[in-house]
Amino acid sequence: MLSPRQPFDASLLHEAGLNLQAVFDVAALPEEVAASLERAAPGHGRRQLILLGHGGRRLWQAVQAAGLDSDHPIDDFTIASVGRWFAAVCPGRDFHLLYPGDAPVGLQQLGQLAGWHHPSPFMVGVRQQWGSWYAYRAALLADSDFPPTPPLQEASPCASCAPRVCIEACPAGALAGGRFDLAACVAWRRQPASPCRHTCLARLACPVGRGHRYEPAQIRHTYAQSLAAIEAYY
Repeated sequence: MLSPRQPFDASLLHEAGLNLQAVFDVAALPEEVAASLERAAPGHGRRQLILLGHGGRRLWQAVQAAGLDSDHPIDDFTIASVGRWFAAVCPGRDFHLLYPGDAPVGLQQLGQLAGWHHPSPFMVGVRQQWGSWYAYRAALLADSDFPPTPPLQEASPCASCAPRVCIEACPAGALAGGRFDLAACVAWRRQPASPCRHTCLARLACPVGRGHRYEPAQIRHTYAQSLAAIEAYY
């Protein structure tokens, strides 16, 4: 007779604003995903993969309340919160953090397995409830025995969005023609007076999940980091 699975207590995660969770048994993952995990953490031997994210503003508010003096306050807050949560719910067991970190983890691929991710013209995943105002915050291999999470079954909100206002709202024309033009987007964002240096006008135009839109400070923080990465590359 199989032992019952341990209940997934997410209360500490929700307090931290990590209100999206998905649990996968590593043995049940598609072969290519399992292989990528083995490359990221050779010989890890852990039974489960846990994907954590946030939707809406709660995480940013918790980060601000924590008052972290850090270049990467969201990541640092997330790492600390995950450590406290796992120690509380799985005392004596361990986990290996893949993300945040340097491990090559396909977060959008995991999001698709969880039913979280639907592609959008502006290259950010969208969901029925949250629109594009959600993000992946942690992926960990864990010595845990939680019930696997059934994938969400929901259609892409873009499929029924006839106006596609995001395409018209992009001043760089990077979404025209049915394909995302990365070069046009980057060139536009790098201009000193560009209105997209610290935001994305196409994303702001999307009507899905508008009530969960990030606070202006979080949007600026997020896009400042991506712009810094672009400038470092170029």
